[in-house]
Amino acid sequence: MSDRKSDLPGGRFVRWLNQDQDVLERQMIAAQNREPDSDEEMEEAWRRERFLEDQKEEEVVASRLEALNERKVPVIGRVVYMLGCMLICIAMIMLLLYTVTTLPGFGGEIDPAQNEVPRRYIEQGLQETGALNIVTGMILDYRAFDTLGESTVLFAAAMVVLFLLRLDPESNRYSTLAASIREEPYADTFYEPKNDSILQHTAKILTPVAFLLGIYVVLNGHLTPGGGFSGGAIVGAGLVLHVTAFGFEDIRRFFTYRTYQRTVVTALLTYAFSKTYSFYTGANGIESIIPLGMPGAILSGGLILLLNICVGFIVTCTVYVLYAVFRKGDV
Repeated sequence: MSDRKSDLPGGRFVRWLNQDQDVLERQMIAAQNREPDSDEEMEEAWRRERFLEDQKEEEVVASRLEALNERKVPVIGRVVYMLGCMLICIAMIMLLLYTVTTLPGFGGEIDPAQNEVPRRYIEQGLQETGALNIVTGMILDYRAFDTLGESTVLFAAAMVVLFLLRLDPESNRYSTLAASIREEPYADTFYEPKNDSILQHTAKILTPVAFLLGIYVVLNGHLTPGGGFSGGAIVGAGLVLHVTAFGFEDIRRFFTYRTYQRTVVTALLTYAFSKTYSFYTGANGIESIIPLGMPGAILSGGLILLLNICVGFIVTCTVYVLYAVFRKGDV
């Protein structure tokens, strides 16, 4: 009878005043202290213990870094450091100001906007590149070397993000936290929507539309506004939508880390070898054997269509890889 009275709100309040534990708290402590019965409970207890050990290890490393940052630095060293930073900033400011003073005046005769380069693009761009889209002809023909550099920068940026943020559980260089993060309840997939009919049905409709629109923009980049950069971004958004609705396990059926490596490296090499031929023939005054085609046709513009496809693959893979790595630390 006394136990029932103690379970009433008044009894719990009296026990709280006496610093006694309530029933729920006693049950939680007992559940934590009792020995696991099944294999699943033992595995879950092992995961929890391993996670706590990794957390303590990371706290120790963080405390060491904090102590290192708070170490006492001699006054002379700090003064030299501050003066060096100020001198570098002043030098950069002076260099930029000097560069601005040497720029041609707006509307002047030597202004880049008034020279023969833009007139050449507009007046002879269709004849020399075979592309109706002047911007695409300029980017992938006249300035194709710059575009190769931009694509390489995208690849390098994605690889750097992978090196810094990717968690490889098969490598001994990482703590066991990298392995446990893929397992429930710490795995990112554990918190993904399970059978979310609204999201999945929406993705089933919009993902194919995004893919088709992106492919159309890439293939028609030399005819209409668009190209590899914009079309690749659209296809990459379609991949992001698909993985958000159906999870990483589903998308790994056709897109993995190895797929990313092979696709991007193949696209970059194809772009580089294709334009190497154009650079060689142009620099030596040799006529190219690649026909420009009929302006307005899908197979026109010489190598521009192939280069657009290569850029589209690179941008698509980069968009998805950056999302996946920031989302869960892996592709």
